[in-house]
Amino acid sequence: MKKRRLLGTVLLSAVMGISTFASGAFGQQTSSQESYRVFIQGPAAEKAQAKANYGARWDFGVEGFTTTVNSQQYQALLKNKNLTIENLPEIQLADKPEAKAKPGGGIATGPSDRTPWGIEAIYNDATILATSGGSGIKVAVLDTGVINHNDLAANIEQCKDFSQNKSPLVEGSCNDGNGHGTHVAGTILANGGSNGTGIYGVAPDSKLWAYKVLSDRGSGYSDDIAGAIRKAADEGVRLGSKVIISMSLGSSTKSTLIEDAVNYAYGKGVLVVAAAGNDGPGSNTIGYPGALVNAVAVAALENVQENGTYRVADFSSRGNPVTAGDYIIQERDVEVSAPGRAIESTWKDGGYNTISGTSMATPHVSGLAAKLWAANPSWSHTQLRAELQNRAKLYDIKGGSGSATGDDYASGFGFPRVK
Repeated sequence: MKKRRLLGTVLLSAVMGISTFASGAFGQQTSSQESYRVFIQGPAAEKAQAKANYGARWDFGVEGFTTTVNSQQYQALLKNKNLTIENLPEIQLADKPEAKAKPGGGIATGPSDRTPWGIEAIYNDATILATSGGSGIKVAVLDTGVINHNDLAANIEQCKDFSQNKSPLVEGSCNDGNGHGTHVAGTILANGGSNGTGIYGVAPDSKLWAYKVLSDRGSGYSDDIAGAIRKAADEGVRLGSKVIISMSLGSSTKSTLIEDAVNYAYGKGVLVVAAAGNDGPGSNTIGYPGALVNAVAVAALENVQENGTYRVADFSSRGNPVTAGDYIIQERDVEVSAPGRAIESTWKDGGYNTISGTSMATPHVSGLAAKLWAANPSWSHTQLRAELQNRAKLYDIKGGSGSATGDDYASGFGFPRVK
């Protein structure tokens, strides 16, 4: 199969491989003659027979099911004219952070700044020493997992692994051998550490649902991500909890499985926040699922002032210029912006690391949403989303390629802040 360049510095499959949105990341499609992950659709009777023959990893009801088959079984399925077979290839990511991690720094040395520039910016307070908020809100981080970091341990409420080949869901397992997921989680809700020397996220009183949907190599499948999205929504209903799903991952190609899952979650009252992607500064480069109407797409800002505001990073993907300026979210629109370049947060070795990407911007918005929702528990997820948009309008972004007064295709409505 052909390799192609998608989402800036991340190589993804046109058929819907998924990877993280940290800049400086490269990956390539891996081809295996041993097994194939496939999505099977067709008449009920034919699907039932195929399911009986091969089993189901994820059963999406009338939409179809996914399974893993060997080469011989795959060829047999392709010959079945009554079934539609979609190959879901695995995508391999080699994440290369911009700065070297500080090994083991969680307890002994601490972060270089307990309230990094992104926290100061979103709180609009250059002297802030600690953060607060988010009590009662659950934030499901769909990523490479999360380690039991000193600054996160007290907040971890659920830990699930959707990335294992032998089982679609492993309860109580979510270890992060990559670092990306731990970094994202820290920006959302790091609590300063049990020893009082750690880093702070935006909403340290919220609870973390760590859903590992990408392997330690940073690779994943669209069906596992769709299954995790639906699981988070169902868990919110089961527990009567307000849930925010944060996804710093994506592809340039829209997956029906993930789109249906996002719509399902949104219908259950879940706010979905996703990265815009790292293929800027050209227009119409926004990735999915961020580009979906029912997801809040987040662009990345850098700590540089231009035209009196923060500047949109060049790597940050842009939306559609044709639909800009109307303050209405359509498909492939950037919605809001947040700090995303040179963001320090928790890391996989118990220390801290500084990396960049719309992956880093997304958790700032997820954390702000948790803080606002906790302070206004009567709000629906749509009211919460409207509040994020309204706050973004108060700090319009006018720096960076494609930015302009009002709703633009680079920064969206603007930068939502605590105050």
